[in-house]
Amino acid sequence: MQTEHFLTKDGFRIAGDYYAGTRKSGVLLLHMMPADRTSWKGLATKLQESGFCVLAIDLRGHGQSTGGPNGYQAFSDAEHQQSVFDIESSVDFLHARGAEKIHIGGASIGANMALQYAASHQEIASVMLLSPGLDYQGIHTDIWIDNIKPNQAVLLMASDDDVYSFTSVKTLFDRSLNLPKREVKLLSEAGHGTNVFQKNPGFIDELVTWLKKVDSP
Repeated sequence: MQTEHFLTKDGFRIAGDYYAGTRKSGVLLLHMMPADRTSWKGLATKLQESGFCVLAIDLRGHGQSTGGPNGYQAFSDAEHQQSVFDIESSVDFLHARGAEKIHIGGASIGANMALQYAASHQEIASVMLLSPGLDYQGIHTDIWIDNIKPNQAVLLMASDDDVYSFTSVKTLFDRSLNLPKREVKLLSEAGHGTNVFQKNPGFIDELVTWLKKVDSP
């Protein structure tokens, strides 16, 4: 793994951990709040071992990116939504390193951002959504799920002790009946977002297995 920095088109400096792989497939990982890119280390390492090239970033206002580590606490909804430029630059970064197919994983608000970006960029192959909500910082997943295309794979995950995400995932699953590549994983007492990796470490292997499946031609 190596730490990289790059600029967004609106001038923010984004920090990311890049894990080089042997596949021509890249995985972008977007953290939850409060967290940073290190929350993905276990999954990123396993994905690299499976050949994926992986980029876990600090979103603007977090970690080592511009405005971090705690600038996000003063962000308006509109400022949070500008993180779409962080995602855009990250996808460009992965393409520049040879990734021809892109998958995006997100936790909590990172999940909402991942879904929004994939719905607006149909070349994104899949999204892994850990503890999404119907509305985080004005990003409404119940709207964006309707714009996902049948060729795009979606994995929804929530734990029953995380009531808002749990009910949100059920709603999103019901709204996406037309998507042949959507799956749901409901956990028990596993917490929110990437915290599930501490309470249910085997879930990392399940995510890797799912990504390998949807990445196949």
